[in-house]
Amino acid sequence: MFPMQQGHGGFGRPPTGQGMPPSFLGQHLGNGQPGIHFPFPQLPQDVPPPPVTNPLGPALTDQPPPNFGQQPPGTPGEGLPVVPLSDFMSPPRPNIGSEGRTIPLRANHFQVRVPKGIIHHYEVSISPDKCPRRVNREIIDTMVTVTSYQQKIFQGQKPVFDGRKNLYSREALPIGSERVELEVTLPGEGRDRVFKVGIRFVGQVSLFALEEALEGRTRQIPMDAIQALDVVMRHLPSKTYTPVGRSFFSPPEGYNHPLGGGREVWFGFHQSVRPSHWKMMLNIDVSATAFYKEVPVIDFMCEVLDIQDAGDQKRPLADSQRVKFTKEIKGLKVEITHCGTMRRKYRVCNVTRRPAQTQS
Repeated sequence: MFPMQQGHGGFGRPPTGQGMPPSFLGQHLGNGQPGIHFPFPQLPQDVPPPPVTNPLGPALTDQPPPNFGQQPPGTPGEGLPVVPLSDFMSPPRPNIGSEGRTIPLRANHFQVRVPKGIIHHYEVSISPDKCPRRVNREIIDTMVTVTSYQQKIFQGQKPVFDGRKNLYSREALPIGSERVELEVTLPGEGRDRVFKVGIRFVGQVSLFALEEALEGRTRQIPMDAIQALDVVMRHLPSKTYTPVGRSFFSPPEGYNHPLGGGREVWFGFHQSVRPSHWKMMLNIDVSATAFYKEVPVIDFMCEVLDIQDAGDQKRPLADSQRVKFTKEIKGLKVEITHCGTMRRKYRVCNVTRRPAQTQS
């Protein structure tokens, strides 16, 4: 199964700001619809209206000024340092509302109970690199479960991994501040694959600082703690479902939404950890995206080329059909079924003009 597009799964979700009726816009833009209007004073009949001028410069014209879009020297704010996101301090809440009545609300936010203490952060490097996140997670899971490493290094711990280079553990690993290199072997198709995994201690992430920020005792939000909690909450879904961007999807069960051209809709969810007043919240949103179907290659070709029955295709594919089919299947992985129990997977790079029986 391969998703049609990477990034945040948003099939069927219009961009923000679209979908508003014209009446709504009219009420807020003042184009004759009900809304807020500001009366202008009427001038006497014998007094000509003043010329339209720009209070900040010369009279208005149809041409922009020569330095339009450029910040003039000496402008307030020029040369000021950019405040990083980690130093952002939210303004304090002035008071708690007391008027009105309490009503129940159903929201897609769920409270996360954060334990107190410290999380230990480690940097992971895998060689050979540039492996997919799925393979990186498989490497780390194998490393953690190896008996020798489990006894000497992890000692019963189950660290979480973000699929790239960040690993978090509840207790400190007995490796000190030095970088250690471990060897991990994954069983492959035909031969095993050997990887080198380096682990280096980065620092400690304090959950006490996050608790103080949530309770209002400090205005600075520790972004490193929020990132660590987000990795913790995404660790298990990343191994259970199919991750695409920041969303998770599962194969269709009990429903079928074909899109044509060998594609279908998968539904899933998008999650993110967010700080709120007094507590951490987990935001869950419904998500959907397009995947290629898991079908035989012949059936996939028939659906792409709108062929009703492959048995009726007596003649070879025309060049236009071959080019269209190549665009759809190129880059996808296929699993061979003609070698008995050996089920190898290959990535398609091209579709040839000659049939298979004439290939050497």
